[in-house]
Amino acid sequence: MSQQLMNLVEQANLREELPYFEIGDTVDVHCRILEGDKERIQIFSGVVIARSGSGTREMFSVRRIVQGEGVERKFPLHSPRVAKVEVKRAGVTRRAKLYYLRDRVGKAVKLKERRIDRKEREELAAKLNSKSQ
Repeated sequence: MSQQLMNLVEQANLREELPYFEIGDTVDVHCRILEGDKERIQIFSGVVIARSGSGTREMFSVRRIVQGEGVERKFPLHSPRVAKVEVKRAGVTRRAKLYYLRDRVGKAVKLKERRIDRKEREELAAKLNSKSQ
């Protein structure tokens, strides 16, 4: 009974429109930043190296290289602080977590591109969104 109540409460906080993205995809995460009383959107772009959790607790980790230094950031998927997630490029991977990219430098960090057309991506996103509701 309590699990059913938890699921019911979580359903109200789930985001309706989620893009379809997997591990290895290059994404732009639009974050809402509060500075005093002003709010602005900052874009964090990088490769998705991990996803974890389920429901409202689902998180994803994005890694990028800034001035030769690796920077990772974890984002809650259903957070109101995340304005939107844009998929820029799909990558070919054979792992669930890409932590091995932390040891790589230069061109070795690049992943091969997975060819997926826009129509197929929209179908996958629609299927994902219908499953979450």
